[in-house]
Amino acid sequence: MRNRYNHLALLLIGILAVFVGRAALAGLIWMPRTFEIFDTLTVLGSLILVAQDPTRLRRSDWFVAPALGVVVGGGMSTASLFAPNPFLGLLEGRGAQAVLRGVFTAIALLGGLAVQRRMGPVRLMGADGEGRAIGRAIGIGFLVGLPLAVVNVIALGFTQGRPIAWQSPVAALLDALQPAIVEEAVYRFALWGLLWLSLKRSLPITAIAWAGGLATAIHAFAHVDDLMRLAPLIALGLGTALAVVWGALPARLARRSGLESAIAFHWVQDAARFLAGY
Repeated sequence: MRNRYNHLALLLIGILAVFVGRAALAGLIWMPRTFEIFDTLTVLGSLILVAQDPTRLRRSDWFVAPALGVVVGGGMSTASLFAPNPFLGLLEGRGAQAVLRGVFTAIALLGGLAVQRRMGPVRLMGADGEGRAIGRAIGIGFLVGLPLAVVNVIALGFTQGRPIAWQSPVAALLDALQPAIVEEAVYRFALWGLLWLSLKRSLPITAIAWAGGLATAIHAFAHVDDLMRLAPLIALGLGTALAVVWGALPARLARRSGLESAIAFHWVQDAARFLAGY
């Protein structure tokens, strides 16, 4: 029984080492953001997985993943409300960010699809051409996410201490696709799938739950990496709240209704805050 959990324990130690090590070193030297570390690791893992057996991927996979990468890259090149941090302190212009985000999205999606073809935990239904299911999934994600999006805007107003400053609805809707597609592709699809692959032999029954929980926690706590160094207890509380409220729901949506549902949930959160000027 103890041996079954050895791999899980190693994963937990590795993940904690990244967060704690980054927080400890950030006060002494320049360190990449936690998102950049896990984004890069996930994309590298996806590349390795695809390279191991590219024949597992279907013809439609090779079309859908790059197509969504192009959507992300094109959207980033014209974004006005969404401004990502410079990647590794180097890439900060719209053009460079557009290429980076588009390529990362395409590779992460290919990695997630490689896991999907192994009966993984999350499906991208667009790769299987399930038109009706896609529409239903997007609708469910939107309806579940809308009330929380309103709560999020109200909370941001309190925490940032400034009133709503309405922005262009078109820009808000389009720019919100950036974090929605990229983060869900990397964390809810590729990372969850990669973690599941690493655990499914030792924990065949609970691997999906453990992998989903780890991916959700990584994504949530990556949002508070600065607080992790300055106020670790506050970071722990806020990260836990993000994981439970804004992490568990899209994870469940992704598992039950497909990645498109989680993207819709994430999209409405960011569209609402961009519209409100936060």
